[in-house]
Amino acid sequence: MLKRRASGILLHPVSLPGRFGIGDLGEAAFHFIDFLKACAQHYWQIMPLGPTGYGDSPYASFSAFAGNPLLINPDRLVQDNLLPPQALEEVPNFPSHKVDYGWVIDYKFKVLNQSYEYFTANGNADLKDEFIQFCQMHQSWLDDFAFFMALKDVFQGNAWVSWDREIATRQPAAVTRWKRRLETPVHAHKYFQFIFFLQWQSVKKYANDHDIQIIGDVPIFVAHDSADVWAHPELFYLDKNGNPRVVAGVPPDYFSTTGQLWGNPLYRWDALAQSNYQWWIDRVKATLQTVDMIRIDHFRGFEAYWEVSASETTASNGRWVKGPEAALFRAMQEQFGDLSFIIAENLGFITPEVEDLREQFEFPGMKVLQFAFNSDANNPDLPHNFTANNVVYTGTHDNDTTVGWYLNSGNPEEHDYYRRYTDRSGDDVAWDFIRLALSSVANLAIIPLQDFLGLNSEARMNFPSKASGNWGWRFTPEMLRPDLIQRLNDMVHLFGRA
Repeated sequence: MLKRRASGILLHPVSLPGRFGIGDLGEAAFHFIDFLKACAQHYWQIMPLGPTGYGDSPYASFSAFAGNPLLINPDRLVQDNLLPPQALEEVPNFPSHKVDYGWVIDYKFKVLNQSYEYFTANGNADLKDEFIQFCQMHQSWLDDFAFFMALKDVFQGNAWVSWDREIATRQPAAVTRWKRRLETPVHAHKYFQFIFFLQWQSVKKYANDHDIQIIGDVPIFVAHDSADVWAHPELFYLDKNGNPRVVAGVPPDYFSTTGQLWGNPLYRWDALAQSNYQWWIDRVKATLQTVDMIRIDHFRGFEAYWEVSASETTASNGRWVKGPEAALFRAMQEQFGDLSFIIAENLGFITPEVEDLREQFEFPGMKVLQFAFNSDANNPDLPHNFTANNVVYTGTHDNDTTVGWYLNSGNPEEHDYYRRYTDRSGDDVAWDFIRLALSSVANLAIIPLQDFLGLNSEARMNFPSKASGNWGWRFTPEMLRPDLIQRLNDMVHLFGRA
């Protein structure tokens, strides 16, 4: 349950400014925390921090436990004597407003491999001891992940089901043989994780020292092409070749008339229950080492999830199947006690059973103002229907920006309702929504940075039914104007969120 009246900004680290083609954990991350403090914010919400796979989505990661090496800042490698200064003398002229992932991946891993070689040859003895301790502490997931990534490199990035069958199915003799062959690249991938977590923890500490908590994100499902599924096939509905028999999605909804076919393999909840959901508990425990609170994406899937045959091309033909319901969260209570660190993403087709599950554990739910004006006064996303134990958003990473919603959504009835509800003209729609969120009784209000900046659809982070071209928006430092900072600071104080 949320007990503190506060607000925060939604921004994934890839959107931070910087010279290396993608936002990272360098100086800009610390400046962003200074910006949050200047705006009287107490939360920074991010998306999953895992290494991104197909489509560059943070919701389709190669691991539910690992960090994304692309977020490692090369300047800090030089400062920490983990990279020679001359390695950064020729940085490509990357675009400043978007991430060109192909270009960035090539460059960043070239630098990271240089750093690994430099560390191996010249690394400080104390830091090498710290690396050994890191590998031991995270062995339960790190060994499989680093091995998986080294194998992906050998097999040219292809999905694990296409690898040589002996290693795809983890036959003991093949595992032994490949581990011997890939000892150095496996060690390198462990090093990348070590550096990621070193840099991230310093960012998190700086945030916490400034009374800012970080809200992370745990997608309910994991990617099929991941170390998680490859290493634990018994926990998923797979055929004899390792391919999913059934996959996740949602039926037709606000975002897509044919539903969303996510394609993630579905859990064998019966198998997970046999260990009292230990894999899930380990996942949450690992996430809480990097963030202070967790938004669980697609919470409704724990009550019932949309199951689609893997042979389908859309999510239209599927069925609802019961999930673990309260059993999973009771197991978490046994491990963690207080579960007040959880926020439930309860968007989409939500039944009374889903809300009963959320309320049983007092998880705050989500309200999204862009969904508030499509019906009548009974709409649960309208502020006058809120309760305190909620998180209100102007929009989420899956929505258009609020300016884009108003100018490009083509729904004049919704726009008219918004103008009547707020008694505003629509000339300053993003800040009208920010005011609605901050003035509401919801204890936590989260504002995407794009709405703070009043940006149009070109700044949208994700189109849920679009397979590529997402997750690339970035801001530049001059966009955080002093007048906007003061405006938000004043409004936060006005509505008692400071």
